[in-house]
Amino acid sequence: MDLHFGDSKPTDEEREAVDALLGPPGSSWEAPFGDSTVRSDADLRWARGGRAARERRDLLLPGLHAVNDRVGWISEGALDYLCRRLTVPPAEAYGVATFYSMFSVKPRPATVLHVCTDVVCAAAGSAELCAAVEGRLGLGSGVSVERSPCLGLCERAPAALVVRAGADAVEGAGAAKGAGAATGTGNGSGAEKPYATAVVAPATPEAAVLAASAPEAAEPEPPASLAVPQAGRPGLTLLRRIGVVDPASLDDYRSHGGYTALRRAFTLGPAGVIREVTDAGLVGRGGAAFPTGVKWKATASQPDRPHYLVCNADESEPGTFKDRVLMEGDPYSLIEAMTIAGYAVGAHKGYLYLRGEYPRALRLLSNAIGQARARGLLGDDVLGQGYAFDIEIRRGAGAYICGEETALFNSIEGYRGEPRSKPPFPVEKGLFGKPTAENNVETLVNVLPILTTGAEAYAAIGTQKSTGPKLFCVSGSVERPGIYELPFGATLGELLDLAGKPDNLRAVLLGGAAGGFVRADEMDIPLTFEGTRAAGTTLGSGVVLAIDDTVPLPRVLLRIAEFFRDESCGQCVPCRVGTVRQEEALHRIAERTGAAAAGDIALLREVGRAMRDASICGLGQTAWNAVESAIDRLGAYE
Repeated sequence: MDLHFGDSKPTDEEREAVDALLGPPGSSWEAPFGDSTVRSDADLRWARGGRAARERRDLLLPGLHAVNDRVGWISEGALDYLCRRLTVPPAEAYGVATFYSMFSVKPRPATVLHVCTDVVCAAAGSAELCAAVEGRLGLGSGVSVERSPCLGLCERAPAALVVRAGADAVEGAGAAKGAGAATGTGNGSGAEKPYATAVVAPATPEAAVLAASAPEAAEPEPPASLAVPQAGRPGLTLLRRIGVVDPASLDDYRSHGGYTALRRAFTLGPAGVIREVTDAGLVGRGGAAFPTGVKWKATASQPDRPHYLVCNADESEPGTFKDRVLMEGDPYSLIEAMTIAGYAVGAHKGYLYLRGEYPRALRLLSNAIGQARARGLLGDDVLGQGYAFDIEIRRGAGAYICGEETALFNSIEGYRGEPRSKPPFPVEKGLFGKPTAENNVETLVNVLPILTTGAEAYAAIGTQKSTGPKLFCVSGSVERPGIYELPFGATLGELLDLAGKPDNLRAVLLGGAAGGFVRADEMDIPLTFEGTRAAGTTLGSGVVLAIDDTVPLPRVLLRIAEFFRDESCGQCVPCRVGTVRQEEALHRIAERTGAAAAGDIALLREVGRAMRDASICGLGQTAWNAVESAIDRLGAYE
């Protein structure tokens, strides 16, 4: 390993942030170059901790969060010190730090205002919001305004997120507190303020500027139940507790059926749990629709140990916000479901990889995990059954590609979030090279009704091939945007009628940026995996974005192309180059139609086929889907 450390030193605040996470240095060899620490005879005789430090490489991402949360950016001295502590080559750590959009390796103010400019927010006026905010928060304001991809707040567009660096930003491995004692931030601003976040949605210039100036003074977020128009209605399965229970109270959760499923899991045993999940027909809800029981059985059967469970809560698909609502409105259900999944696959450690843009979900999940540990629902002896299981939250930092399971594994392990080639598959060699079961939030939460009502009753919901309830993220040109729960088999028209379909509906984007458009006269499409596939589109993660005739379609397509260009990890040529060429062609034909656009449309088709056939992962393989469907189905550019 080639370790070339520089001679830059961390500030006291940067060193404190790293040491709060990793503990004090084990020897003077971990001190920065030129540090006044005198090396002892023992230090001079041998170097200690190299292998042990390298085995903590997975703390690189939490360490970057610790510095960024404390200071607002990651300096060369801070990166060098973190690398010394973990025995990571600085060049590799720099590659990791620059991979994520929420980090900066250049000086910037302690406060960052992220304004969503993705498809839903763009249609709601985010461009005008950005212009107004940038006009008021110029140089010298102490605020950096950054245009952001989807923040997962689509039901309240346009949206903005404020993050102010400061003290008390580190708690455990990468989890951040919402506030703390005021101490120096080390960012040169002279202000001594605690770490704080604020969500502004729907955002106005006045509200965004106020929140950026003083996050504590921002209006509190509305409860998660406001994102669920059906909240409190009978007949709900996955959303039945949202708006009914206090998401911070374990007792309230248990009084509404919480931990009944886990007790039944212990009665059934691991094999019995897998059999129930298999018989119920549960498939992944993230878009791939892989049978969950098959994945769990394959993981459980691997002789290599240990096994891991990973919850993918990094929902970054534009238009998707169902997992956020579940985590904010019913966090204990996810903790219970992860415990059941871990028990079934033989895992004793679970990682919950959470979007960095979800501060309220982080606070509520951290509280839920702490309460579950205190009450014997996590730890060395769960419910007195002799089964040990615990959960650790790892925060993402703004990278859409980390929604791909192997990219997520690399991110947790402290590497750039780039997908791995398959095989081997994660059930054989996943996180840390060990058998791993990875599921998203909605998939895991579906396990609870399977165990409480039984596989047969669950399978009776929906259709033969798509069983159970499904959550849909409805946004855009509708009267009542939000999360809707319907059984598989309901039609697109029935869903949009619930949400308040506009009379001037032009098209619907199904599945998000990686999905496809359907026309306004195709409302009879059944919302099932097989039904959307037969209709030549996709269900994806459940995004249903309604677009009326006031929204300029070419601008929507261009924003989707910009999104994929920005989010490509750059590992494979078809995606790295293809997403750029796609965006360039759409720029050229933005105002052209007919014969004038024919040449670039032919080029788009060629580039799209290359990305679909040769990209290493789903990002490149689906980057052309929405554009292709708009051209073929909606007649864009005709």
